[in-house]
Amino acid sequence: MTGNISKAVASASVSNFVILKSFNVSIHPPKAPNIIEVLWKPHPPHWIKCNTDGSSTAHASACGGIFSNHEADLLLCFAENVGKCNAFHAELMGAMRAIEFASQFHWQNLWLECDSILVIQAIQNFSIVPWRLRNRWENCLRITRSMNFLATHVFREGNTCADVLANVGLTASHLRVWLDIPDCVRETFGKNKIGLPFYRFC
Repeated sequence: MTGNISKAVASASVSNFVILKSFNVSIHPPKAPNIIEVLWKPHPPHWIKCNTDGSSTAHASACGGIFSNHEADLLLCFAENVGKCNAFHAELMGAMRAIEFASQFHWQNLWLECDSILVIQAIQNFSIVPWRLRNRWENCLRITRSMNFLATHVFREGNTCADVLANVGLTASHLRVWLDIPDCVRETFGKNKIGLPFYRFC
């Protein structure tokens, strides 16, 4: 009996396939998504880590960043409206602001992390930086040569705090700086601190 049922199901499936094919309907079996576990990575003692991000809409652009020490304690975070520009411009502004803050506070071991591959590439090749940012960008690179500096890419799921701060910057009228954890990133920052993962679906 079971064999007859299996044959009937197989026959129906073949019939459906033939009908769909006669109407030139392409058949694509569903694909399971790849799931990548993304963790915010802590850093070695004596290093300061800053995650930065940029945000851009049709009306405004902004950047944000968050500094932490090797125990994943907050040192400083910021959000800034940078006017109307594209996303790459906003991302660069976030990286430059982070480097300038590190210099201001004499943090000599800086790990910059962002979800823009172009920003990482711009550190090696400043010719891709827009002209109106190039002088400031070169000044920032000069600062990094006087410190221990590392820049790496992270998936956006591992950069959530900086992303939230960049979105806060869209409605800011001036540079905003926090020395305590703002409510908008408190939950995500807590997850990073205790090593809870985020998930990326590809």
